[in-house]
Amino acid sequence: MMQLICGVDEAGRGPLAGSVYAAAVILDVNNPIDGLMDSKKLSEKKRDFLSAQIKQKALAWAIASCSCQEIDDINILQASLLAMKRAIEAMQAQFNITPDLVQVDGNKCPKISLPCEAIVKGDSLIPAISAASILAKVARDARLYELDKIYPQYGFAKHKGYPTALHLLALEAHGICPQHRLSYAPVKNLLA
Repeated sequence: MMQLICGVDEAGRGPLAGSVYAAAVILDVNNPIDGLMDSKKLSEKKRDFLSAQIKQKALAWAIASCSCQEIDDINILQASLLAMKRAIEAMQAQFNITPDLVQVDGNKCPKISLPCEAIVKGDSLIPAISAASILAKVARDARLYELDKIYPQYGFAKHKGYPTALHLLALEAHGICPQHRLSYAPVKNLLA
């Protein structure tokens, strides 16, 4: 009996705006996907291509998030772990599948009732975690493109909410929007 391993990763811990996303993926060993690696090392075009491949070929997958409000309420680490837990639970419910082991990128495991191990640099080492990092990043970027249409003055499509010079200038010029994380220093300083 093959061991079902679920890879989990998040995207969007550093940005000043938008939700934090997480994905859970169980790859099919009989249907391999070429080119999986840490999403940060891939071009956007390659990530989009691989994201479609993962959704098509994986045994199971799901994406979940935690809102800016939740990030401000419980802090970004806890919100990241909660988004991971939601992704794992959504995947189990959607595909009626329970992994034997959950492998998470980083050094902390979400509060789940399954065997779980945290692996530092897991997104570069474990294909299922790489796949999760790609799904989370693509989903988060897609949401930031939507936010860019709602709040064009911030340039979300360009910087995806990260604290770039462009974003900081936009914050100074326009103040904050409902998608900004109030607990993050550059945003919090504007409120002071």
